[in-house]
Amino acid sequence: MNLIWLVLAGIAVWALVRLGRQTEGRGRGQWRIAATLFSAVMLAGGVLLASRGAWIPAGGLIGASLWLTIASRQRTVPPRSEAMSDTEARAILGVSADATVQDINTAWKRLMGRAHPDQGGTQGLASRLNAARDHLLKR
Repeated sequence: MNLIWLVLAGIAVWALVRLGRQTEGRGRGQWRIAATLFSAVMLAGGVLLASRGAWIPAGGLIGASLWLTIASRQRTVPPRSEAMSDTEARAILGVSADATVQDINTAWKRLMGRAHPDQGGTQGLASRLNAARDHLLKR
């Protein structure tokens, strides 16, 4: 019976980590909360087993809970693309070739208000806007 519970726990850990590796879109960040709660339950179970003298299963549960905690907190960073050209950066921000620093910052603020992940945008689009602004301002 204990082996069945161990297999079920392993499947649950695998499912949570698999779910977390998918691209995060709007409303999909709850898996981190679920993984943290599941990890806390596994840690408590490991401590309970250790208090009863079952050291090997306790070590396995504690190790799995620590691994799940770390795995659920890691975010995948998209690979950096090749250098952005001036034309591409200006097209992304929608500014002309003779735009001033103030024009660039104004366009960036206007677009970032809609593209920011907290406002319903995506992290990738916000990154491209930041890269375009930084390229034009030569940071």
